[in-house]
Amino acid sequence: MASGRVCGGFIGLLALFAYIDAASQTVNQELSDIFNELWKLDVNRFKAGTDYRISLQGKAGYIPSGSTTATDHASSPLFSYVNENKLKSITTYARFMKLLDNYERATGVAEKVTSEEVTENNAFLDAILETAVMKRAHQYLVKKGKSQSNLRQFKSQLYYMWFRLYHRERNGGEDSSGFEHVFVGETKFGNEIMGLHNWVQFYLQEKQHLLDYKGYKARHNDMPDEDDHVLNVQFSWHGLVKPVGSTFIGVSPEFEMAIFTILFLTSTEKTTIAVVNMAEYQLEMVVHRHGRSIGTSYPKLMSSNNRHI
Repeated sequence: MASGRVCGGFIGLLALFAYIDAASQTVNQELSDIFNELWKLDVNRFKAGTDYRISLQGKAGYIPSGSTTATDHASSPLFSYVNENKLKSITTYARFMKLLDNYERATGVAEKVTSEEVTENNAFLDAILETAVMKRAHQYLVKKGKSQSNLRQFKSQLYYMWFRLYHRERNGGEDSSGFEHVFVGETKFGNEIMGLHNWVQFYLQEKQHLLDYKGYKARHNDMPDEDDHVLNVQFSWHGLVKPVGSTFIGVSPEFEMAIFTILFLTSTEKTTIAVVNMAEYQLEMVVHRHGRSIGTSYPKLMSSNNRHI
């Protein structure tokens, strides 16, 4: 009798997990629609095979979090070519790259923000606010009642979300920000990579031989292509290994800022997860909040090449 109850309970638990999994796959159509609009407006997106080339190589294996070594399934870098002249000539990319050396890598080490760095942060926000992508995102957020129509107030809102310093570690001073975590990357306790979800930073760190691509991560029935704009990857950085990290490839900084700002501001949950269909991809978009600022944000590739349709 007891074993029957255990068996029945186990089956019920499996059914519950199946229900939760199915529910988590529900596509957020409203977010899909606005993200697709922004995708089409992203004229500064780099073109695969023309503006950049990647070499996927082998599929990375499983390693537990906190590992310092991983079998290398990719003998060459992920990026075999990036048009650096184009990176430097587009204002939003050029101003974005100036921000990448403004941070202490380790959490627990207080950040010191100079007046020059504040100027660089503001110059970057000014540049992205002039793009069609961010103008449409702003319009959408005003209509939803999540942002003010005044551009100066919207810029202040963005600054607080992305650049406000806060404590990620209890010890030490204010050691982190949303921008640093998502776009630059951090290390925790000297044994874990956190963040680093941006393709430009990934490429620049590879070029300096500080980051080593170990291979792509994918489900058996959904192998990536070299023209994909979203990838799940494994890599090492400063002697530490990230078992799986996800990143857009080729998209502009304003596009990433826009979609994650929308996801953050249209939810009040501590962690927001939304499934969206965007271009040929089905993605799980994740944002974790740290008060009124971004804690982390990233895309998780679920399927590509319209395989989810």
